[in-house]
Amino acid sequence: MGGGVLKAAAVNGSRAKGAGRPDKIRDLDDLALELRKLRRQGKTIVHCHGVFDLLHIGHIRHFEEAKAMGDVLVVTLTPDRYVNKGPHRPAFPQELRAEMISSLGVVDYVAVNRWPTSVETIKLLRPSVYAKGPDYKDASKDVTGGILREERAVRSAGGCIRYTDGITFSSTNLLNANFQIFPKEVRAYIERFRGKYSPEDVAGAVDGLRNLKVLVLGEAIIDEYVYGSAMGKSAKEPILALQYDRTEKYGGGTLAIANHAAALCDEVEVASSIGTVNPQREFLRKSLRPNARPRFFPKSGSPTILKRRFVESYSLNKLIEVYEMNDDYLSRAEERAFLDYLEKRLPRFDVVIAADYGHGMMTPAMVELLSSRKAPFLAVNTQINAANIGFHTISKYPRADYICIHEGEIRLDHRNRHEELGSLIEKLSKRMRCPQIMVTQGKKGTLFYRQGEGMSACPSLALRIVDRTGAGDAVLTMTALLAARGVPSDVIGFLGNIAGAQAVATVGNSVSLDRVGVLKTAEAFLK
Repeated sequence: MGGGVLKAAAVNGSRAKGAGRPDKIRDLDDLALELRKLRRQGKTIVHCHGVFDLLHIGHIRHFEEAKAMGDVLVVTLTPDRYVNKGPHRPAFPQELRAEMISSLGVVDYVAVNRWPTSVETIKLLRPSVYAKGPDYKDASKDVTGGILREERAVRSAGGCIRYTDGITFSSTNLLNANFQIFPKEVRAYIERFRGKYSPEDVAGAVDGLRNLKVLVLGEAIIDEYVYGSAMGKSAKEPILALQYDRTEKYGGGTLAIANHAAALCDEVEVASSIGTVNPQREFLRKSLRPNARPRFFPKSGSPTILKRRFVESYSLNKLIEVYEMNDDYLSRAEERAFLDYLEKRLPRFDVVIAADYGHGMMTPAMVELLSSRKAPFLAVNTQINAANIGFHTISKYPRADYICIHEGEIRLDHRNRHEELGSLIEKLSKRMRCPQIMVTQGKKGTLFYRQGEGMSACPSLALRIVDRTGAGDAVLTMTALLAARGVPSDVIGFLGNIAGAQAVATVGNSVSLDRVGVLKTAEAFLK
């Protein structure tokens, strides 16, 4: 039975008489008050937490065993936005998951969590017993480290953690086997990859990035999203009128890349130009992860680059973009200061990621220095955008160790729309003496080339596309680090597409890559 049929059956079933118990489903704060009353009556509270995406016999036996440990059984659910089991999960939204569990007689209360983990929930609900399944007994196998934090939270609340002993099933295995939500070619690719690599193999590749020292170079960009509700056409002008809702700002450009890298590596430095007009230095610093050290160079007479997007709140459709920037090159003195910094710092890093957005920071002298052998491993991206299209291509760099660009960017560089993509990649590799090249193709996935090995294709693993902004930066970061480590080509493609799928599922750069999320997603695909 296909996934669509199963999901429709679940939705229809949830509306049947007696399918769920709305009286059991509580807001977390209301539930905390209710549990306080029950504790005063001498009741022992048992708490279970999880995704419970596909309710199965293993879950039911787990709940029954947990209920036997006390008087009142409370089940809390991971909210949809924090389910890090792949772009196809959760299969069931949190409302349906809560309703399914509330229909079980053994469960007394259900609530949807507000946080990524259960730690804060445990502190709020203060259970006497926190019950976990038998597969959590060995904490060393928990890549998230969450079970140890949960145990500390339970003990701090005066409770204890206990493990059930029943049979275990994997919701992920069952969903992968029965929910055919990916196209046939994607399923075939995953089967081939699964036959070659284990979750431990992929985790080893990601863990191998931690001690890389990374320098990220390029313009700092602030992505601003102005949300509004469409009111209709203006009465006197041919324009769409919006009712203002809110404004959100995120660190974009090299700030986003530095955050991605800092999630995977322990030591990251980002060197960028910022304006002297409204520099927003404090916001830029706060937008970076703690282990991403900033080094900002002033660009006189310029604003810090801000790309403002006006978005319709309901559909998330972008209506127009307005840029605040100055595309002139740095002054001679500003360029000299940056060059002196690079001369001194480049040899200290293992990987240099040059994210060139074509807004004037990467001067010819800086490109020449980076293209020399002073950068141990140089990864380059030259992004085309509304401000530079036709003037800005990868050919401005005479050499690189790794290139990651979109198909449109490599075709623009070759001035060729129709030639086979693999042929263009090989020509670029030879011309730029670059042994490794990744070309992203949007919904077609990626094509990776390594000299001596040839081409390796990976289909897109994205199912839900919210915003494509920043997806290329996520792919660039993940694949550049893996390429520097010499990871197998197909693993680079797989993890690069996981990074892209995670990036397009969120608005802009509101969320950076997360090591645990990447590992959990990879594990979900490979089960």
